Amino acid sequence: MIGPALFFYLFACICVASAIMVVTARNPVHSVLFLILAFVNAAGLFMLLGAEFLAMILIVVYVGAVAVLFLFVIMMLDVDFAQLRQGFIEYLPVGLLIGAVFLAELLLVAGGWAINPAITKAITAPIPGNISNTEALGLVLYTKYLPYFQLAGLVLLVAMIGAIVLTLRHKPSVKRQSIPVQNARTKQAAMDVRQVPSGQGLQDADAGEWVR
Repeated sequence: MIGPALFFYLFACICVASAIMVVTARNPVHSVLFLILAFVNAAGLFMLLGAEFLAMILIVVYVGAVAVLFLFVIMMLDVDFAQLRQGFIEYLPVGLLIGAVFLAELLLVAGGWAINPAITKAITAPIPGNISNTEALGLVLYTKYLPYFQLAGLVLLVAMIGAIVLTLRHKPSVKRQSIPVQNARTKQAAMDVRQVPSGQGLQDADAGEWVR
């Protein structure tokens, strides 16, 4: 029992420290890196609880996709975070008040929380003890809750298509490339050959006349 307890305190301490550094770090890139570290240690805590599927999802989805996406967006946009922090002191009292309200709500929930003794009897499909957590979750998800799982996937698909449609709106002021039109261009349709008098060059004002 000493080994699991040591690993629990190790993962928990690093996770809490990383979460604090996510909020307090001045560099947003460092904040994302500390967020990845917090996710990894949270996955270690899930492994200690026997929930290896949640640990795998936390690494694959949140670390491999969400956190890396945050990192790429922050590095590509080059946002001036110093300018964004200028009103920090001004809104600090409001933030402290909201934080105090959230803390009071958490304390009330933690103080009045209790496990119902009859909760184990409400389980309609007991999990066999000879299979892993991931296999048991798959047996329940793809048998009893299969329609709900497919409905959730359909909702996510519609949301993804809607986001793509809203993003790819064609604006008149934006020049776009048309591959069929480009492939159909010929030399006769694209340009005119003009005889320029000796000593004179092509002017920018005449560009529309000699190149189409």
